[in-house]
Amino acid sequence: MILEKVFSPKTVILDLESSEKDELFEEMVESIVAVQPGLNREKALAALRERESKMSTGIMHAIAVPHGNCDSVTEAVGAIGISRKGVEYDSLDRAPVNVVFLILCNPGQPEAHLSVLKELATVLQNPNFVKEVMGKSTQQEVYDLICSYKESAQL
Repeated sequence: MILEKVFSPKTVILDLESSEKDELFEEMVESIVAVQPGLNREKALAALRERESKMSTGIMHAIAVPHGNCDSVTEAVGAIGISRKGVEYDSLDRAPVNVVFLILCNPGQPEAHLSVLKELATVLQNPNFVKEVMGKSTQQEVYDLICSYKESAQL
């Protein structure tokens, strides 16, 4: 499984403070820097903003998947954020987002980038996912839920 390597309970933010997209990127990148101090914060933010300028990654009701290529990561890394109040995100459906999966990949590994997005898309196909993740109260519970959804999707 790819998702359990990309995400970590330590990079789950249960109560995002951000109210808009740019703040959100900064808050979530900080959670990754806390566990991977070698990550170049500015390059990561620039990669996310560049990708977002092409088209919103607010892809479905209440969910956003900002992602980008950053040469200061050797393998795909990510953070998961939950906002109880919603974040103004300029989503495709114009609704605020509540669950955010931020992913950074090395530009020399395009197949890994696509694999992460594909696996995450499989998890997000379950219509109960957002409701269930919003009901979790610990970082470990959120992480375990994602792993369990991925495993059940493989059956």
